[in-house]
Amino acid sequence: MSAGPARMASTTAAAPVIGGSLHVAPPASDKEKEKEKEREKAAAASYWGVAPTRVFKEDGTQWQWLCFRPWDTYAADVSIDLTRHHEPATFGDKAARLAVKAMRWPADAFFQRRYGCRAMMLETVAAVPGMVAGAVLHLRSLRRFEHSGGWIRALLEEAENERMHLMTFMEVASPRWYERALVVAVQAVFLHAYLAAYLASPATAHRVVGYLEEEAVHSYTEFLRDIDAGCIENVPAPAIAVDYWRLPPGATLRDVVEVVRADEAHHRDVNHYASDIYHQRHALREVAAPIGYH
Repeated sequence: MSAGPARMASTTAAAPVIGGSLHVAPPASDKEKEKEKEREKAAAASYWGVAPTRVFKEDGTQWQWLCFRPWDTYAADVSIDLTRHHEPATFGDKAARLAVKAMRWPADAFFQRRYGCRAMMLETVAAVPGMVAGAVLHLRSLRRFEHSGGWIRALLEEAENERMHLMTFMEVASPRWYERALVVAVQAVFLHAYLAAYLASPATAHRVVGYLEEEAVHSYTEFLRDIDAGCIENVPAPAIAVDYWRLPPGATLRDVVEVVRADEAHHRDVNHYASDIYHQRHALREVAAPIGYH
């Protein structure tokens, strides 16, 4: 059985070639070797006793993240339209919009302008729909022996992207004990509520996420305004964010918030589009039914 994709195998060379010449890393000191052994031991213990494959960057340094790999990184498209809004048309759209507005009010009252903590709470919720919807479509694909049209992968990648937002903001703000407790409670409620909504009406469920992402874009815009106004210190970007979004050296918190906002705008468009597809399929069935097409 193959050990993995070719691109994975190509990153494990012990001596990377840089600039056409063989680059050999300087010998590590005993202290560095001991630290490396401790890291490997901890990583192996955390993943069923299997040590992770070593991956190296182009400059020959070892990749330090296990939650994502170099081929998962990308440069966000910050030129995306941030003002796009879907005007509610159907009863389901209006219900979705009302539900999101109802969820926004307590978040505003609780977090106020503590945008670092607000971002962490937002991402613990935003990472749920993609995983739920992807799992539902995955099981449906198995039951019906049919392809998903790429939607399973798209939704799971959305969930993973939202989780990486959370991993990033954990480096910026530390949640208090009661905020962690709130996350557990909110996630438990939202998980079951969204699963029920998705089984009842995927169109409405995707519309809810679309409106949630619209609110996320607004929140991150306010975050940027506070950074620009000096209300929030524009600290250096966390190392995990620099590698994940391929940010330039010297990137700051403002750069991180900007690329996260672009991600949210992309998720907004994807989920509104998914909801539109379900509406169109339902309309086609209604047209086809009287003339005998199924």
